[in-house]
Amino acid sequence: MVDFSKVRAIDFHTHAEEACGCHDDDGYDELQATMAEYFGAPWSHPPTIDQTAAHYRDMNIAAVIFPVDAERETGYRRYDNYEVADAAAKHSDILIPFASIDPAKGRLGAREARDLVEHHGIRGFKFHPTMQGFYPNDRAAYPLYEAIAESGRPALFHTGQTGVGSGMRGGNGMRLKYSNPMYTDDLAVDFPDMPIILAHPSFPWQEEALSVANHKPNVYIDLSGWSPKYFPPILVRYANSLLKDKMLFGSDWPMIAPEKWLAAFDRAEFKDEVRPLILKENAMRLLGVSA
Repeated sequence: MVDFSKVRAIDFHTHAEEACGCHDDDGYDELQATMAEYFGAPWSHPPTIDQTAAHYRDMNIAAVIFPVDAERETGYRRYDNYEVADAAAKHSDILIPFASIDPAKGRLGAREARDLVEHHGIRGFKFHPTMQGFYPNDRAAYPLYEAIAESGRPALFHTGQTGVGSGMRGGNGMRLKYSNPMYTDDLAVDFPDMPIILAHPSFPWQEEALSVANHKPNVYIDLSGWSPKYFPPILVRYANSLLKDKMLFGSDWPMIAPEKWLAAFDRAEFKDEVRPLILKENAMRLLGVSA
């Protein structure tokens, strides 16, 4: 269990990758290499969960870590949630495991979600509408949301433009339209007790994201995927005021290293009293943990 009194921050957005570069058969390695070039990430293959844990332990930062299940839409086989849970359990002093289930799996996915929470220590769920090819308010996803809501665990949704497929022919089939954060507004109404996290500055729908988070008590924003030096002024303004209790530090590791994000955050125009909220306190409250 993470000792939250000792870690200096909680990174709410890191990605789990398999231990070997074994996706040549489905094109996943090419996708990752293109993303690494897009973000300027300095590695040939993404770090494993063990390597991620070691890095975050050195940084004294706890990390929410998850895979992305987009098998149906992309053809890339998923990193099995049970394998991720087992790997993260070896590093429970620093890693907080989330799972990812394609909503198209319906009741089968709902059963998996319940089992992962009850028996495998999963603390939340990650969705990537653009990669998974669905609108977040699609009723077909509701059986899965119902299972997540029952557990009290948060659901984290990619929003806005993505580096996934950026620059590839046809964007590698990724459709940006699915990740407009306004579609999560329906979920906040229909599942008012399920914490919902909008991942990233939601370009080009930043104001939509701020509107939903401002209007709905159960909606938060993680600040991953962008260096803080590029944050839109309106996002910083809301983080310093109306939404100061709803903003979460996130890096988007391994595409953006936490130390790189934090260095830019130190230079950004956030109020001193807001910084600890973003870096750790808001995440602790959302996860239901104490120091």
